[in-house]
Amino acid sequence: MMKIEQINMPSILSVVDSLRIEANERLNSKKKAELGQYFTSAPICKFMASLFTNLSGDIKLLDPGAGVGSLSAAFTEESLNRGTVSTLNVTAYDIENIVLPFIKETFSLCDKESEGKGIGFEYTINNEDFILATTSYLTNNEIKMDGLYTHIIMNPPYKKINSNSEHRRKLSQIGIETVNLYSGFVALSIKLLKEGGELVAIIPRSFCNGPYYQSFREFFLKEMSISHIHIFDSRNNAFSDDDVLQENVIIHCVKGNKQKEVIITSSPQSDFSLDILSGEITATDMTIRRVNIESIVKPNDSQKFIHIAATDREQVIVDYMSCFNSALEDLDIEVSTGPVVDFRNIEDLRKDYETGSAPLIYPIHLNSVVNWPKDSKKPNAIMVSKKTKSSLWQHTGHYVITRRFSSKEEKRRIISTYYDSSLPGDFIGFENKLNVFHKNKKGLNSTIAKGLFVFLNSTLLDKYYRQFGGHTQVNASDLRSIHYPTTSSLKRIGEQVSNLTLSQKEIDKLIESEINSMAENSTENPLSSLNKIDQALEILKELGMPKQQLNERSALTFLALLNLHPDRSWQQIERPLIGVTPIMDWSKEIYGKAYAPNTRETFRRQTLHQFVDGGLVEYNPDDPKRAVNSPKACYQITSELFKVLLSYQTANWNSEISNFLNDRETLIKRYAMERDRNQTQIHVDDIEIVLSAGAHSQLIKDIIVEFRQIFAPGADLIYVGDTGSKTGYFKKERLLELGVSVDNHGKMPDVVLYYKEKNWLLLIESVTSHGPVDGKRHNELAKIFENSTAGLVYVTAFPDRKTMKKYFNDISWETEIWFADSPTHMMHLNGHRFLGPYL
Repeated sequence: MMKIEQINMPSILSVVDSLRIEANERLNSKKKAELGQYFTSAPICKFMASLFTNLSGDIKLLDPGAGVGSLSAAFTEESLNRGTVSTLNVTAYDIENIVLPFIKETFSLCDKESEGKGIGFEYTINNEDFILATTSYLTNNEIKMDGLYTHIIMNPPYKKINSNSEHRRKLSQIGIETVNLYSGFVALSIKLLKEGGELVAIIPRSFCNGPYYQSFREFFLKEMSISHIHIFDSRNNAFSDDDVLQENVIIHCVKGNKQKEVIITSSPQSDFSLDILSGEITATDMTIRRVNIESIVKPNDSQKFIHIAATDREQVIVDYMSCFNSALEDLDIEVSTGPVVDFRNIEDLRKDYETGSAPLIYPIHLNSVVNWPKDSKKPNAIMVSKKTKSSLWQHTGHYVITRRFSSKEEKRRIISTYYDSSLPGDFIGFENKLNVFHKNKKGLNSTIAKGLFVFLNSTLLDKYYRQFGGHTQVNASDLRSIHYPTTSSLKRIGEQVSNLTLSQKEIDKLIESEINSMAENSTENPLSSLNKIDQALEILKELGMPKQQLNERSALTFLALLNLHPDRSWQQIERPLIGVTPIMDWSKEIYGKAYAPNTRETFRRQTLHQFVDGGLVEYNPDDPKRAVNSPKACYQITSELFKVLLSYQTANWNSEISNFLNDRETLIKRYAMERDRNQTQIHVDDIEIVLSAGAHSQLIKDIIVEFRQIFAPGADLIYVGDTGSKTGYFKKERLLELGVSVDNHGKMPDVVLYYKEKNWLLLIESVTSHGPVDGKRHNELAKIFENSTAGLVYVTAFPDRKTMKKYFNDISWETEIWFADSPTHMMHLNGHRFLGPYL
């Protein structure tokens, strides 16, 4: 990702996001679904625009399916912020008349902003169907080899297109074969893109697999090199304002470039924001991974499946499952969509089974076995007639059935049911919302069917399938695309199934045993990691942690605090002293999940703080007076909880955890009292500020009480870091009035004062063991406060000159140095603003 030079959120995108919300409310929900319209929120727009690498010279941007122009607005702001663009020419398409006044207002804002920076801005709004208009243009005009556009940014409509539709026919005429509007938009846009041009799109993940998208994948991978892929860990987060069950990806690619390393990032939410110091857009719990293209598209895969593994652990799943490489045709097995379409056979449907009818199986009849009949609105039988007989199968053998649709609440995408043809009748009907594994419309061998039932229900297959199966609908074509165990493997698995009510653990154990029996497989089972994470979450839930802490980040933090590896038991846990960054490193090394470096504060503020407050963890137990910002700051599981955890998965667990929870309130109070004894209190403007323990906090107190009185009398205290509260002391609104917007407290100086008489902001670092205002820190603070309307004064405060001598060679010019033991004295290092003293 490119770094962003401007810090504050530009006002133009905020205005456009308001337009987006207003336009979204005016659109008819039924029409939105028909057209596949889903507008893009400001955070996603900002992230997408940040992915472009080359924003210089004369830019020609295409925004097909533009909506109110949010993506174009974000692109314009990004281009202007980079400061290397000469002219900007935007072409936008949208078929919806309601958005026209909104997009015109958006482009007027972009024009005004560009004009203010001396950049030429031109735009064209095409109120027409992008596919129909562009295919007609391409049919009647020959595009030059260098293309029309240098950049494309898009959130295309998501809607299937029928084989006999005008869209499908027009796309076919120019050599594009696809089944959805979004892939048609992307393919067309690629044809319009110049060589070396960049495309950033947010699209469903469904193109990554399946035969229907194979032609599109081949075209896409031939024409483009992938630079960056971002995936969302949860289905609804990208478009939370709309009911969208597709999993979305954001993809950045370049036309014609040689394929290089690919960056894969992921986040559970789409709450993208700017990290001030790195200048990059990030999100809560964002992970980052760099891989070769061969890890994404296997070289020997003729179908060109795209595997998006956000973590090393997910990559291990791909590698672990690679020993299963049989296609269904190799097994002499077929899978088909249930042939009975009920609304076409209304007169033959029966609520109950009767003579001359056949059992009719719907999704409501399925569990691990078939539960039939059911007292519901759905029929339980269908008459065997001349009309229906062709859609009924032989009622013999053993079928394996899956549902085509899964709900967002279900843990697995593929859920299979074993059926042994035990219901009455010579024929059986399978309704159209089912997929059925069979052999020539008859059931399979019992042992093979049981083995297939186990494989389809395994956690490994689910985790594997999710890496390229983005949609909640699992069709027969998707099931044909999966690689299966060999016939002999299915038999070995099936022979071990004596009971169809297997637990998930038992199912996964059968698959693990089969994989381990294959000599060529030496990869460790990735489910060990997943199971430990699930167990950690289960414990945290029992300990009463709030919902906000019941996530993988908290689970990995908990495991790190116990140094519990995937292959170890809970009786092998430890109590290491460990800091935040080592916890993140441990998560990457042991559990294969690499969090972005700028998520460190999320670990500290949204997991470890709550662990400490909940009496699960002690903070700096080896040195309670250690400063909060010390690099030696660490955490440790309490001895009481440690003893309880040793009993997990034993007969004593319930009693041990019950006793702990009964005593927990007393423990929380005890640890709180120990922390309070080491805290420092200051009264400022009738407000009590509580500082954490240690010399660092004492120095902060000296700064607020003595430095302020001597060198900035009457100065307004804006910010104090290192406080004992969760939120600290921060007059955020007052700082905003001075032109400074700050989201990340972790990057602030220890103390900020506003000296109104001089219109100066004093940025003060309290140094007892590390952290003077050196050249790097000077630049960081200058960047954070660059939009300040007040002058900046940089101050490094030391308890005494002896401490200062350790850091003197590192201290930046244009700063002040203050000593608490000589409070009326100041060293001035060539700054523009000279502080008193004012006595």
